[in-house]
Amino acid sequence: MSEFALIRHFFTALGAARADVALGVGDDCALLKVPAGQQLAVSIDTLTAGVHFFADCAPAAVGHKALAVGLSDLAAMGAQPAWATLALTLPSADAAWLAPFSASFAALAHAHGVQLVGGDTTRGALSVTVQVHGFIPDGAAVRRAGAQRGDVICVSGTLGDAGLALRGLLSGSAVAPELRQRLEYPTPRVQLGLALRGLATAMIDLSDGLFGDLAHLLTASGVGAEVALAQLPLSPLVAKVIAQDGDWALPLASGDDYELCCCVPAAQLATAQARAAAVGVALQPIGRIEAETGVRWRLPNGEMWCAAAGSYDHFANS
Repeated sequence: MSEFALIRHFFTALGAARADVALGVGDDCALLKVPAGQQLAVSIDTLTAGVHFFADCAPAAVGHKALAVGLSDLAAMGAQPAWATLALTLPSADAAWLAPFSASFAALAHAHGVQLVGGDTTRGALSVTVQVHGFIPDGAAVRRAGAQRGDVICVSGTLGDAGLALRGLLSGSAVAPELRQRLEYPTPRVQLGLALRGLATAMIDLSDGLFGDLAHLLTASGVGAEVALAQLPLSPLVAKVIAQDGDWALPLASGDDYELCCCVPAAQLATAQARAAAVGVALQPIGRIEAETGVRWRLPNGEMWCAAAGSYDHFANS
């Protein structure tokens, strides 16, 4: 299969058909229309075989996750997804791999009203780069900066499931299907991000782990926090590991959760939780914003937890 036949077969007209796309896949550039009164939110992520996913990972899982991680970034800003571009590096034009990859990518794109509008294909080691674009009304973006003293810190979903799955896969142990699903098919919290727009004072998506990602939010806001580890939302399997060996690094530093961490005024906590429930997501308070910088991690017994390791860093962890 030639490069252009590959594009025509698998990627032309992929995703939702949008009226704001004047020209999509097939020309030198896409032509796109940004609605009046809206800002364009743009994010880009690369997934590389052997780093972000196992080389033998199911192509459907790679297709889903390649788009999901970008949608999670849009969710953290309170943006409505619109368009995506895809740069795909392949060892060969393998139709048996491309069919489930593109179908899974398309399914998630349709679910969030996203149209693929361009990209590139080349031959080489397997790597997937996706750029996502979304709309936010002027001045409505929820940034990392903005958290205020007294705000309640909340996280969605549960933490540590993907990290526990990865541990099992690396060690050759059996991995529960629900954990592997969380690692390979993360759910971008797009609707939650939209629901919290205008209410959350600051927000970030948890891609590298709460330990590091919350620190980014606090630094941007110029504040600190205390977090009660007993309040972290944990699945039964992760809670069991912590009960056995006290390994709080599992939910805090494993990464790949793709949940949202947000700050809301204490008086608005019930409203925020009601909005989250309305879109089918649990929003758990875990701590408060304080004036003193840094994070104090309080153990269930009242003592402070001192981190042995931080969140994932591509170069520090190499």
